[in-house]
Amino acid sequence: MAERSNAQIIIATAIAIVIGALVSWAGSDGGDRVGTIPLFALCGALAFAINWLAFIPAALAQTEHYYDLVGGITYITVTIVAVLLSSELDLRATLVAGMVMIWSLRLATFLFLRISKRGKDSRFDDIKNRPPRFFMAWTIQGLWVLLTAAAALAVITGGVREPLGAVGIAGIIIWAIGILIEIVADRQKSNFRNDSANAGKFINSGLWAWSRHPNYFGEIVLWTGVAIIAVPVVHGWQWATLISPVFVAFLLIKVSGIPMLEDKADERWGGQDDYEEYKRKTPVLVPMPPSMRG
Repeated sequence: MAERSNAQIIIATAIAIVIGALVSWAGSDGGDRVGTIPLFALCGALAFAINWLAFIPAALAQTEHYYDLVGGITYITVTIVAVLLSSELDLRATLVAGMVMIWSLRLATFLFLRISKRGKDSRFDDIKNRPPRFFMAWTIQGLWVLLTAAAALAVITGGVREPLGAVGIAGIIIWAIGILIEIVADRQKSNFRNDSANAGKFINSGLWAWSRHPNYFGEIVLWTGVAIIAVPVVHGWQWATLISPVFVAFLLIKVSGIPMLEDKADERWGGQDDYEEYKRKTPVLVPMPPSMRG
């Protein structure tokens, strides 16, 4: 049984690498090169390499303490490499690079401080002492960085420079709305947890009265904004990089975001009248003011 499990893990890891290679190939279509190497593909390989290198000390120490921090470092490093090695940037490419940097710095710092305070991340309790599964987690993070930032990397490395225009401005506004929602939601939840009066309670105030996962909604919205900014300059196979917000939504809604948190919340508060009422009336993702709900 263990052998079959390890085989499945190896296959899943291989699939993640193949997907990364395909996205790197598509994103490289007609883009800048470093010698004979497509710059987009170089950035994709770098996303995996950073996480594989970080896996080594993490596996030896059996710790997930720096997992999220490495994710943020990967975004920052890949973006800097793309900026430094691409052809001359225009306003669109410069803004997109700045957006990725701002988001990754904020999120990595927030997550690192959170795990430093808690001491661990329960997602890794069953895998950090199992090298194949732990390695898969780091590989998936490399793929996460590549797919999430794909549209942004296409803008920076794609070589097409066009005036920002109405579409670009619309994308910037959408990104700004998304990151504002994410920041406010994260801050509200942190403040709630830091108040000893709320020990053992679930948050149902602020944006969390509008949605059970407003921070995830904000993240999906901000990456949608980046993809919209990319639309006027992607071409050929680069259109595949617009999978970015779709991938983020799939990951958060179906895989590692909402399902895990909903299960944990049900285990902790399931059966409590106030929690069941909150769950029944509050949308799982897309915010809706309480006054507009029946």
